[in-house]
Amino acid sequence: MSSDYTVCCYYFPNYHVDPRNEKVHGKGWSEWELVKRGEPRLTGHQQPKVPFWGYTDESDPAQMAQKIAAAADHAVDVFLYDWYYYDDGPFIERGLEKGFLGAPNNSRMKFALMWANHDWYNIHPAKLRERNNLLYPGRIKPETFKVITAHCINTYFKHPSYWLIEGRPYFSVYDLQKMIESFGSVEATREAFEAFRSDCRRAGLPGLHINCVLWGQTILPGEKIPANPVELVRKLGFDSFTSYVWVHHGGLSKVPFSDYDACRDNYFAYWDRIVKEIPLPYYPNVTMGWDPSARVVQSEMYDFSGYPCTPILTGNTPERFKEALRLTRERLDASVRGPKIMSINAWNEWTEGSYLEPDMINGMSYLEAIKAVFG
Repeated sequence: MSSDYTVCCYYFPNYHVDPRNEKVHGKGWSEWELVKRGEPRLTGHQQPKVPFWGYTDESDPAQMAQKIAAAADHAVDVFLYDWYYYDDGPFIERGLEKGFLGAPNNSRMKFALMWANHDWYNIHPAKLRERNNLLYPGRIKPETFKVITAHCINTYFKHPSYWLIEGRPYFSVYDLQKMIESFGSVEATREAFEAFRSDCRRAGLPGLHINCVLWGQTILPGEKIPANPVELVRKLGFDSFTSYVWVHHGGLSKVPFSDYDACRDNYFAYWDRIVKEIPLPYYPNVTMGWDPSARVVQSEMYDFSGYPCTPILTGNTPERFKEALRLTRERLDASVRGPKIMSINAWNEWTEGSYLEPDMINGMSYLEAIKAVFG
């Protein structure tokens, strides 16, 4: 890990076989099935995305070792796992617990959790008239949170590869509104966070770094932007805040294609504004791309009626991605608030068109761009 910068990549672990997915989609299913079936829906639309490494099994330690090596060789310091745990237990956790934690080279980089506590709808793929088919509610019982925090401390936080900020494990929360709904009030939510911190100290850790993902607009079905998010971040006692993807802050203004650089500039405007409103360290984001069309049943119309039928980012070449990284580095250098930490969306969001893993068209070009700027 560089002494000057920490480069994190969001990792979406739906590329292995999980019992819940098999119950819904059939034996042996993973989200690779959607990647394989992607079709060009518009003139100039590049589909399918074909992985250079093949349709890997991220729960296989040997195959995860390949991913770790590529990340570490190209200046990626941390995998931020999209991590799921509902009232009835964990979901798609094997990519982390069997794959990453079992990989013989996992000491080469760090990992951390972003609790993806959003509703999980049956959108893999989505039938356009049935997108409200809720499978797993993001709202949980307070007692489930106690189970979650104990699992995090015992299974992840003490691992030598867990990412620490000032010695404290990093734990990020994706859906602020769902978090508050789970506990019933802002006060109860803050108390839950404080109990989590206390449990970490009792386990011999120096505390906990709690991060919040903020959005400017919703993407997924069921998402809601809380009232007064700036005030909520202060009241809940977060240590830092961040973004998940540029399109959470606008930038998909044109149909069918929105320009990558225009989306970047729209995000930079958000960055300029939000750091003035919230006096906490902000960890910015660079997004590689956006194309969720593979998550729509391919025989149905692509009608731009809402996720996953959204406009598609175009012009997200490796060169433009590298320029976005360079500009982000310049802006980090100009910041005086906290460490120079940034995230990238994403390591492997193949069905949202935002991935660093090599494909058959661009090879390792996006990873090489990171190494050129931050290596």
